[in-house]
Amino acid sequence: MGVVQPIRAKRSASANAAPQLSLLELDKIIEQDCVAAMASLPDKCVDMIFADPPYNLQLGGELFRPDGSHVDAVTDDWDKFDTFEAYDRFTRAWLREARRILKDDGTLWVIGSYHNIFRVGAALQDEGYWILNDIVWRKANPMPNFKGTRFTNAHETMIWCAKSEKARYTFNYRAMKALNDDVQMRSDWTLPICAGGERLKDDAGHKTHPTQKPEALLYRVLLACTEPGDIVLDPFFGTGTTGAVARRLRRRWIGIEREPVYVKAARARIDSTLPLDESAMTVMPEKKGAPRVAFGALVEAGLIAPGTLLTDAKRRWRAEVRADGSLAAGQHNGSIHKLGAQLQGAPSCNGWSFWHIEEADALSAIDVLRQRYLLEFGSAA
Repeated sequence: MGVVQPIRAKRSASANAAPQLSLLELDKIIEQDCVAAMASLPDKCVDMIFADPPYNLQLGGELFRPDGSHVDAVTDDWDKFDTFEAYDRFTRAWLREARRILKDDGTLWVIGSYHNIFRVGAALQDEGYWILNDIVWRKANPMPNFKGTRFTNAHETMIWCAKSEKARYTFNYRAMKALNDDVQMRSDWTLPICAGGERLKDDAGHKTHPTQKPEALLYRVLLACTEPGDIVLDPFFGTGTTGAVARRLRRRWIGIEREPVYVKAARARIDSTLPLDESAMTVMPEKKGAPRVAFGALVEAGLIAPGTLLTDAKRRWRAEVRADGSLAAGQHNGSIHKLGAQLQGAPSCNGWSFWHIEEADALSAIDVLRQRYLLEFGSAA
């Protein structure tokens, strides 16, 4: 089985040929029940959906800290369902509408706790979604377990899915790697819960919303699988974290929220959010979208001379650059990619990162030379 290279899948134009939302409908909060509100939107009109549905926590009684103070937990009516069956019916109803309005190459994110995420996950698959990842959000500063009767609940789970197995969804792999100090972004994210000045509170000092998500979480989600100008919908908008981050990252957004107190807080919050400058919006381009450069073009341009010796990072193999841009290593020869794979006995090889050149008494990947070529001759590449 060959190695699957993680790349960003480009959305096709035909998949996004869908009814357009009016500009009057964007960057707005629809103050309505989520199922009814989504039913009013056209088919295949949004690029991404982030959903933070009721958790159906099934809390029993009040919760107090050891010092006697009351824990401000989720006790609102919107989180209460009479039975699991009632919750399942609600879940399938909003997932069905979400699937209808999501573009064929769009993605859906759902976040939940152990109370609901497994029921939601089963419903997602029953409704035809294709699960791409489950992301564990590990809370750096979780609320302690005050009763000492269970493990401290220190994480929530996000399910990321496409509409089908063949969907050409957006995944900004290189941007995620850059965000993680040039290491592949994993599926366990350690981020603090919403606190401090970011946590919205009422005049009495109480949390405006009991499950307000941190902006850092939405920043990573939106940066991972949307682009500037994409339309993001949040059917459980709450106090508007999705809208605030979408505005900051220059995405368009639609929020759906039925609770007036949350709508008021969300509008004030988003109005005070400043978008990033256009220049700051540039992220690491995906290799698939970058201009293709043949290694021979570097030889032609004089950036690397025929006869130059290349080596791998551990100096196990050496190869000589030939005039036509091919490499020779003993009895073996071929392109930078083919020869690298052949020497390693591997099915494939990225020659740009495998082969290195000695520069200033240090080894540098020949990809450095490709970047120089693009800077100097990029417009002609």
